[in-house]
Amino acid sequence: MNQINYSYIKEACVEGLQQAINAEKQGANRIELCACLNLDGLTPKIRTIKAVKKACSIPIRVIIRPRGGNFIYSKTELDIIKSEIQQCKSIGVEGVVFGLTTTTAELDISKIELLTELAFPMKVTIHKAIDTVKDPIEATKQLMKIKGVNTVLTSGKGNTWHEGKNLIKQMMKVAGDKLQIMPCGKVTNLNLALAHEILKAKAYHGKLIVGEL
Repeated sequence: MNQINYSYIKEACVEGLQQAINAEKQGANRIELCACLNLDGLTPKIRTIKAVKKACSIPIRVIIRPRGGNFIYSKTELDIIKSEIQQCKSIGVEGVVFGLTTTTAELDISKIELLTELAFPMKVTIHKAIDTVKDPIEATKQLMKIKGVNTVLTSGKGNTWHEGKNLIKQMMKVAGDKLQIMPCGKVTNLNLALAHEILKAKAYHGKLIVGEL
């Protein structure tokens, strides 16, 4: 198999098996696998994760989110999250995607540390929960101290990457090489070149990043 050369990773946000297959065919370098994108992504069924793992040769990261709404989870919900992370680990996907916040609009660092440790050796992406906290720069600094957190998904508190570009750049500057800041928010195949020209990130994320699926 030939090594693909690309200057940045195109992570396609997909809902289900067929979209995952289409994304790989259309040039995605990685998949974020979700269910219920109408709720901004929930944990997919185990059988779907297994089917995508079997069908696709590119890396797969699975969103771990038991319900829509905020990112403040009860003990019962936390137990579900733990169980879903362990199931993903047993299937052997590259990584998992999650995020937890507190009632005071900060990242719930102690729980993120616990879940990251549980997820090892899988990679961990902290998702757009970071866009709901008071100070994403401070949150980025906190995440840099957690071994195993590799990536942060953010639109810089904007509805689009372009709207949030200044905060995204600040987060990238703080993170340096210690943490990959992955811009999202209406990143598509039509504006990806412009996004890269402005942000110069190492990875981008979007539902339409390689076109319609």
